Amino acid sequence: MNYVIVGNGVAGTTAASAIRKTDSNGKITVISDEPYPFYSRIRLVEFLANDLDANTLTVKKESWYIENNISLILNTSVSRIDPDKKDVVLSSGETIKYDKLLLATGGLSFVPPIPGSGKKGVFTLRTLKDAIAIRDFANASNHRIIFVGGGILGLESGNSLIKTGNMVSVVEHSQRLLPRQMDMDGAEILKKQMEKMGFSFYLGVKTKEITGNEYAKAIIFENGETLDCDMIIISAGVRPNISLAEQLGLKIEKGLIVNNRMETEIPGIYAAGDLIQHNGIYYGIWPSAEKQGEIAGINMSGIEAQYQGTTRTNRLKIMGIDLLSIGDIDPEGIKESIVMKDMQNFIYKKLVIEDNKIIGAILYGDQKDMNKILNAISNSTDISNIRTKLELWDFEKL
Repeated sequence: MNYVIVGNGVAGTTAASAIRKTDSNGKITVISDEPYPFYSRIRLVEFLANDLDANTLTVKKESWYIENNISLILNTSVSRIDPDKKDVVLSSGETIKYDKLLLATGGLSFVPPIPGSGKKGVFTLRTLKDAIAIRDFANASNHRIIFVGGGILGLESGNSLIKTGNMVSVVEHSQRLLPRQMDMDGAEILKKQMEKMGFSFYLGVKTKEITGNEYAKAIIFENGETLDCDMIIISAGVRPNISLAEQLGLKIEKGLIVNNRMETEIPGIYAAGDLIQHNGIYYGIWPSAEKQGEIAGINMSGIEAQYQGTTRTNRLKIMGIDLLSIGDIDPEGIKESIVMKDMQNFIYKKLVIEDNKIIGAILYGDQKDMNKILNAISNSTDISNIRTKLELWDFEKL
C-alpha cells in the first residue's frame, strides 16, 4: 500500500504516525513545501521572544522519520494530482503513485486588500520562515511595531516582541479584543491588563492604507488618523489552503468538506487539519487538526474510525494572563449566562447556558474548575438540579 501525505504539520504527521501503528509495511511518503521537519507552529511566539531556538521548536527530528520508515520530501510542493491515475506530480517533476492520499495542506495567513500591504517591512506569521524574518527585521528596526488584528496570535506575538524591547500597537476593526473568544465585558478587562504590560490599542478602526516609499512607515485609518511605525505584522486570521482541492474539483465552503471518516468526495482521498470543514464547522485549531489527522490515518490504513468533532477551545498563552475560551461563548450576549466579574483582580468568568446545559465558557484569571466545565460541555451534562450552586460558582456537584 502506498500512502502519500501532502503537508507536514500536525494533521499530516499525526496521520503518518497512525498509519504506521496499523500498517508496518506500507510505504508512507510525506511531502512538505517547507525546509523543516515537523515543528510546533503554536510555539512560534516563543521563538519570537528568543525563549527557544529552531531546534527546540522541532517536534519530530529527521531520525523519527527514519525510525518509522517514512519518506520525508522537503522544500517541494505538489503541482498536480491525477485521481484517475492516482498520481501526485511534484514541483520537481517527479511523479509519485498513491493508493491512499491525504491532503493536509493547512492554512494561509489572510491578508486583507490594504493598499501598501506589499511594501517591505510588512509581514504575516504562519511559518518558521515568517518568524525568522520578523525577528531579524525587528532586531534591525527602530522598534515601533503595529499589529493589524487583535486576535490570539497578534496578542501573543505582540507580547513576545514587547519582551525583546519593541513598542507594540494593536489595530483591531472590532470594538473589542479577541472578538471570537471574548465578549465585551471580558475584553475590556483583558485590554486594561494588557495596557499595563505595554500594549497600545486602537479598537473599532479600519486600516485604509499602508504608507511609505519602499518600506512601510505608517498606517492611515479610514477616519484620517495616522499611526507611524517601523514594521507591520498583519494578523487577520487564516484561510484554508485550498489550491489542490480546487484543482480536484472538490466541494469547498468554509473549508474542504469531508465526512466522519475524513474522506472527501473522491474515494481514497482524505483531508484533515486547517484545510477542512466537518459538519459545517471550520475549526482551525491544533487539537482538532491532531485528532482529524489521527482519524484520517486510521481509516486510510483500512480500520474504521469516526470523527465526532472537537470541543472548540482557545487559550491565550501570555505570562501573567490566564484565559481559556470554550465552545459557544455567546459574544453578543443573546443567550442565558452566569457571569462573575472582578475588574480589580482581572478576573472574568462566564458560563453560557442553553436547555439546562453548559454550552460554552470564558475563564479569565481563574481556571480552577476548567476540567469540570470542559467535561460538562463535552458530555452535555444536565445542570438543572445544581443551577443555584453554579450561580454561586460552586462546582462541587458538577
